[in-house]
Amino acid sequence: MPYSAVIFDLDGTLLDTLADIAESGNRVLGSHGLRTFEVDDYRQWVGQGLRRLLERVIPPGDEQEPLIETCIREFREVYSREWNVRTRPYPGVLELLGLLTSRGVRMAVLSNKPHEFARRCVEHYFADTPFEAVLGEGNGIPPKPDPTGARRIIDRIGLAPEEFVYLGDTPTDMTTAVAAGVLPVGVTWGFRPREELQSAGAMHLIERPGELVGVLERP
Repeated sequence: MPYSAVIFDLDGTLLDTLADIAESGNRVLGSHGLRTFEVDDYRQWVGQGLRRLLERVIPPGDEQEPLIETCIREFREVYSREWNVRTRPYPGVLELLGLLTSRGVRMAVLSNKPHEFARRCVEHYFADTPFEAVLGEGNGIPPKPDPTGARRIIDRIGLAPEEFVYLGDTPTDMTTAVAAGVLPVGVTWGFRPREELQSAGAMHLIERPGELVGVLERP
């Protein structure tokens, strides 16, 4: 198998987390008298980290920055209680992870979700998958598309970058993969349209999780 390792994005790739993120976001926004949004609106804001999401939904002005700081803290509090109400693995994801495990493919998760929530999600939904690293935003790791997190995973696993695939659903993921020197593969079931993934450098697009196996086997 030409590719021996996979780095997975989390939100929009392994897990459909949109409804729980939107619910927590709207609860925080509403508590400050700010506009709330439909769940589908959040598709365009998820993927670049919590701060970036709030920068996009809180109106600009002199009070934006202190309000963002307050809302970050409040979002963490709300989401810590309601992060798994409607969140589920996408169809076919568990089967894919089981197959890759049986074939000895090395695996890790790199997310712009706050680190503590990324770990909690992985431990809850993918307890049987031997991920060798789970990195979220924080702990000195800058958010994607900075490739620092991807490079840290590559070093930890100990393979050449050319042996890695990065699987994600946003242009941020594809840009991260390109910067880290790994193969960028986009998924069409996530939060962003295929055209954006292609424009950001996706070398392959897959419509179902099981199709990743064919990508790994390509020379």
